Parts: sequence; structure tokens; C-alpha cells
Amino acid sequence: MSLAHEEGKNGAIARISKHPFGVLPDGRPVDLYKLTNSTGMEVSVLTFGGILQSIKVPDKNGKLEDVTLGFDNLEDYIKKSPYFGAIIGRFANRIANGRYTLSGISYQIPINDGPNALHGGLEGFDKRLWAAAALVDADWVGIELVYISPHEEMGFPGNLSVTVRYTLSNHTELRVDYSAATDRTTIINLTNHAYFNLAGAGNGQILDHLAMINADRFTPINQSLIPTGEIASVEGTHFDFRRPTPIGSRIHLEDQQLRFAEQNHGGYDFNWVLNCPGDLKALAARVVDPISGREITVYTDQPGLQFYSGNFLDGSLTSKDGKTFEHWGAFALETQNFPDAPNHSNFPNCVLKPGEKYSSTTIFRF
Repeated sequence: MSLAHEEGKNGAIARISKHPFGVLPDGRPVDLYKLTNSTGMEVSVLTFGGILQSIKVPDKNGKLEDVTLGFDNLEDYIKKSPYFGAIIGRFANRIANGRYTLSGISYQIPINDGPNALHGGLEGFDKRLWAAAALVDADWVGIELVYISPHEEMGFPGNLSVTVRYTLSNHTELRVDYSAATDRTTIINLTNHAYFNLAGAGNGQILDHLAMINADRFTPINQSLIPTGEIASVEGTHFDFRRPTPIGSRIHLEDQQLRFAEQNHGGYDFNWVLNCPGDLKALAARVVDPISGREITVYTDQPGLQFYSGNFLDGSLTSKDGKTFEHWGAFALETQNFPDAPNHSNFPNCVLKPGEKYSSTTIFRF
């Protein structure tokens, strides 16, 4: 069903349409909103989890292909998905032992990743049904998603009102705006967990993709992938991506940190401390597939970027068209506060108080 359209500057039409995508076990329907800009780029968003179900962009020859991992049915998202394309909250990334203290009160988040709480606990924002509305402007189309997270959901205090806007411009930019307000002091860290393969979802590994991360420092981890609290220089390490570097060029080298992230072969699953926190105009990261010519650049006002090399993909999941998601078959660029920030006083503030507004913006440019 077509909802709205807007004529782009070149005369082409930007469109948004709504389609049924399945029904949750409790009977609530899930919808898919398809955003199409005037260049033909397509972005599909689910109301379940706010999931980026597909992102179709052209290669150097103009061939359109889906570059984000996902499924073609709701059941797989409910039962199998490792956060493919989902909104992550209330707290993205890991919290050590699922515990933190706020205003002298200790809180426990359900454990779902070894000894830790990951991405908001067992049922985070990625497993919630969001209310949706179509948006249209002169040069973009979009969708606004709203979710009210009740007090003590997954152990987090406060009734939290969250709004996420996805907008697709006629300049091949996918913009994600997050905002939230609470009625009790709480913690918050929101991001999106899209898995990208610029060669096309399911088209092999991403080890030959060239990655650049605008960060002089990163946060080392312990064996359970929790930051030690140190903020270390990337200089002379396998974590220096200040110049374009093949993702796989150092991934197999003997390095305890790489083996913490992927114990058998090495991998990346680390937070980089961005050089220009708060500056939405500063380049945070760029990844290029030299074969297809596709490129993604990231801009954000967040202080950190979690770069993940698809270490836990193992070939057991398949794409929308039946292709296999291989080990190292995708990468993620999660703009965020630092992992386990509530337990490290030297990390950026993640506390949200009544009367304050949380806001965050990330732009993916293709």
C-alpha cells in the first residue's frame, strides 16, 4: 500500500509504502515500511524491533543489491536473529554481570551473554513492537517509531519514552535520529545493529573490505568482552584503522585481544574512542568494497563506535534469497556510548534524569 511520495529535485519520485510482514505469537501484526529515494535506493524497516530488514544500494555499475543481513520472514527474526538490523536498548553492548549502581541503588539486568547482560537483556528493544508513522519531506521519506518502555522492564528504572526516526534522503543518506525521556533517573545507550556486506548480503566474507576508523584510541577488553577501563592508544597495534586497511589483514595474528573477541581465529568486537565526539560533520568511519565499488561512510555525535567483524556468524543462517551467512560474512558499525559505561567513572556519562532529553544522530552515507 503506497502511503506517500515526494518528487525529488531531478524529477524522480521518493516513495514510502507499507506492507504486512507477519503476525506475532500474541496476534499483533507486524508491518514493513519500504522507503525508496529518487536514485532507486531502497530501505525496508520492520515495526518489530525497528529492524532494518534490507538496504539496497547500487554498485559501481549501477547494479542494485541488498547490503544488510536479514531474513524474509518474521519467525526467523523472532527465533534466530543475532540482532540483525535491530534497534538496541535500553543499553547497547555489554554490562558486566548485568549489574550496575545508580543513585546508591543496585540494579540487575537479566544475563544473556556468558556472565554479562548484552543489548538490554533477554528482551530488549530489538524484540518489541514499535508504533509507526510515515514521514515525508521535500527531499526525503522516512518512518517514525515510538516505544514506551515501562518502569523496571529488563531491570531498568523509569518509564522511558523512546522515538527513533529513519529517514532516507535523495542523496543516498540513511539518517537515524534517537530521542528519549524518562520519569526516573535511568541509564540509556541506543544504537542500531545492522550487519553490512557491501558485496551483497550472503556474498562471501568481508575480510577484503577496506576499513577506516577515525579514532586514536580504543577500549581493551577482558576475556568476557568487558572493557578493562583502560583507554589505550591504537598506535602500533592491530587496532589502528586510521588509514584504510583490509579488515582481514591482521585478524589472524597472535594477539590476546583479538582472541578474546574470537577465540579460535581472531576477530574484532571492540569499541573505538572517536576523535570528534559530538561532531556530526566529522567522519567517524568508512568501509569500501574494492570489487563492487560500494562504500559506506558513518557520521555520528556519539563518543564511541563498536566495530564488529561478524565473528559469531557460522554458516547456520541463510539470507533472504537462500545464501549462507559465512563466518566473517558481515561487519557492524554501532555508534554508541562505551560498553559497560555505568561501571566506569572515566567513561562518558550514560545517565538520563527526569526533565532531560536523550538525543543521538547517526548518518550512514552510501
